[in-house]
Amino acid sequence: MTDRLATARDLLRHHPLVDGHNDLAWEIRGRFDSDLGRVDLAAPVTGTHTDLPRLRRGGVGAQFWSVYVPGSLQGDAAVATTLEQVDLVHRMIQRHPDDLELALSADDVEAAFSRGRIASLLGAEGGHSIAGSLGVLRMLHRLGVRYLTLTHNVNVPWADSATDAPAVGGLSAFGREVVREMNRLGMLVDLSHGADSTARDALRVTEAPVVFSHSGARAVCDHPRNVPDDVLRELAANGGVCMVTFASDFVSPRCRAWTLGLRAEMERRGLDPRDAGMRAAVAGEYVVDHPRPRAALAQVADHVEHVRRVAGIDSVGLGGDFDGVQDLPDGLEDVACYPALIAELLDRGWSQDECVRLVGGNVLRVLRAAEAVARSSSARWGPSTARIEDPGHAGGAPPSDARVTQPSARLPTAAGRHAEDATRRGG
Repeated sequence: MTDRLATARDLLRHHPLVDGHNDLAWEIRGRFDSDLGRVDLAAPVTGTHTDLPRLRRGGVGAQFWSVYVPGSLQGDAAVATTLEQVDLVHRMIQRHPDDLELALSADDVEAAFSRGRIASLLGAEGGHSIAGSLGVLRMLHRLGVRYLTLTHNVNVPWADSATDAPAVGGLSAFGREVVREMNRLGMLVDLSHGADSTARDALRVTEAPVVFSHSGARAVCDHPRNVPDDVLRELAANGGVCMVTFASDFVSPRCRAWTLGLRAEMERRGLDPRDAGMRAAVAGEYVVDHPRPRAALAQVADHVEHVRRVAGIDSVGLGGDFDGVQDLPDGLEDVACYPALIAELLDRGWSQDECVRLVGGNVLRVLRAAEAVARSSSARWGPSTARIEDPGHAGGAPPSDARVTQPSARLPTAAGRHAEDATRRGG
């Protein structure tokens, strides 16, 4: 394994590892009130999974920094807090110019990597961040956000979450328009956290490849946040990528069963399992008679190999979810541990070329494909004027007066109008 580890580290020196999801920005907000003067990322940071020295040791060449805000924030509050998170990531990049560089495209990622910097992309986690406004979506894109996770843990008025009661049956008409507008912008559609019905609808609508930025394989661990095999097969046909997460509850069936047992205990006591403080208190008691099991690095490799078997080598990537979860597998405790996972796969017979595709080649291909779709569609269509009423609604049934303009509200650009005229003329 020592030789494999050396090979893995050498591979990551020459090819960028592009991780799909890291929640360090929210961790900094919670622990340091977004004050970068109170945390030195250039030195080891106690209590986090991420800092610059460990990113370097882990061979991370590019990172999608999540600009997450909780689903409890809606409307203006969600938009404002998302903008504050975007601002925090930009300030983080500016504060460490020798280590971090903003990336807006696949070419930017490779250019930053060639200069010895960690390419920094932004991903917004949850459709509540746009508050039902495609104008907000477009402004987030202008600020550097390169994917939108359609939902987080609760439904939005136009899309169902994997962990909420079904409300619209997947994507509503407005939800489909969100996907089309993301295609026009070149913003990746991220299906992590979405219900299976949402994923299937998005895969039917999108013209560009999509991603699951941090999800596992449901056949390996039965969790609603993981991807079922039929969706993995559709993902392969779409040319998209499932970026495998390291979160223990998504990785290990025993960890998942323990969490379900804790939930059942809370419900038996008449407590709300979504109350994080109460959950932590009950867990402290529950663990005495029910020791919490540990996930292992090898189980993450099992998910990676399952995605490869079902969807193919071109549809698998990595999305650790560091600083977004509390419990991680043994051997993958922080961002310094990526070489160990690559070494495990090499030991299982993966070639170096296959590992290059896994660590970043596949997602860079998807980024380039999305950029190509954007060039084509933006030449034909201007910004969508679709809108939905009552964008502050969250969870449960959609509001009865929710209305969306139809795709006919898309306004052709001048080039698009000329093309349509030529078509009508038979040219």
